[in-house]
Amino acid sequence: MSHVFHRSAKQTPPVATRGEGGYIFDKAGKPYLDGSGGAAVSCLGHSDPDVIAAIKAQADAIPFAHTGFFTSEPAERLADRLIAHAPEGLDKVYFVSGGSEAVEAALKMARQYFVEIGEESRGRFIARRQSYHGNTLGALGTGGNAWRRAQFQPLMVETSHIAPCYAYRGQEDGEDLVAYGQRVADELEAELLRVGPETVIGFIAEPVVGATMGAVPAVPGYFKRIREICDRYGILMILDEVMCGMGRTGTLFACEQDGVSPDIVTIAKGLGAGYQPIGATLCTARIFDAFQNGSGFFQHGHTYIGHPMATAAADVVVTKLTDGGMAARAADMGEKLGAALFEAFGQHPHIGDIRGRGMFRGLEIVADRETKAPFDPALGINKKVKAAAFEAGLICYPMGGTIDGVQGDHVLLAPPFILTDDQLGELVDKLGQAFGAVL
Repeated sequence: MSHVFHRSAKQTPPVATRGEGGYIFDKAGKPYLDGSGGAAVSCLGHSDPDVIAAIKAQADAIPFAHTGFFTSEPAERLADRLIAHAPEGLDKVYFVSGGSEAVEAALKMARQYFVEIGEESRGRFIARRQSYHGNTLGALGTGGNAWRRAQFQPLMVETSHIAPCYAYRGQEDGEDLVAYGQRVADELEAELLRVGPETVIGFIAEPVVGATMGAVPAVPGYFKRIREICDRYGILMILDEVMCGMGRTGTLFACEQDGVSPDIVTIAKGLGAGYQPIGATLCTARIFDAFQNGSGFFQHGHTYIGHPMATAAADVVVTKLTDGGMAARAADMGEKLGAALFEAFGQHPHIGDIRGRGMFRGLEIVADRETKAPFDPALGINKKVKAAAFEAGLICYPMGGTIDGVQGDHVLLAPPFILTDDQLGELVDKLGQAFGAVL
């Protein structure tokens, strides 16, 4: 019996023993094509020699130095590289050890920013229903997924939730995409006026919604309208790119495709490509200057932030994503993946929507294509698809509660950017096997 407290208390997963490119092998030697990059993490696959060499070299030099005393060369290099490629206005990088930590740091940074400039009445956030921002309490509180929040509701930070930008479910008859986007974006202004804009710290959203909805991008013009509203009422625009950033959608930062620059953006997952735990919170010079000219101290921190081995690994990853062209490759291969998914499942009676950007794709499963009616949640369709795909040798990321946290099923795909055309075909074929077995 295992003494590890696994994610499921009812079963023990197989033991992973090695990785090779886009595959993970279990103890019995069975290969699994990593069609979801774990959870949109392994953008460079599982055996990149350059990243591994950087980790080994940094371990030989100095594996750890606490940031209360020292900075490190790889942390400085990585911060410079990120800012060189970041949306306009972002100027400082606060390193952490993962996505939830990045969001937690962003929330606290945003609150303390207003304390530093004398606007202490600002104490709440606005987010979107069906968003996911992490599992620490602050991040969970801003997230809008009912299933994840339910048990911990008494511990949540004060957050309002407006409609997501979810055209497949929300666009009305006769309404074009731009009009739809403006309508749901305007819910932010209505909520600000309802609660009082002077009480709001900021608005947080994923540019492309990941785990809870399955690669749902915003429609054209939506985030530009959000940016205008944030500026009008003096609140911060915080973009959560933990899952959709770092080349996943075909550009290093997902928000580049929406033509906006946030005040704060969070990244993780693909930042370290799974080789080391790392995340980061990037902010503008205006926010940093408020700290520098005020208390001089961000009242936050964890032991392993700015870890030299993690930043050394991530510096190589980001170099490959940018100078090495891997983010651009994600755009190209993503187009091929999208086309293959449409060809295989575009007329499937139980696939209602195929969506996404780059190597970040989602398929929404429905009981009826015409009415978009979901399957009964009691059937556990998403769990059955995950199990059937795993049996076929494919790792994918199905989830339930797509529509409202209870109803709806989808499959999220986020494979490594290094996959070949043949491996993309294998992914689609094995996903088809899973659909055939379950649907």
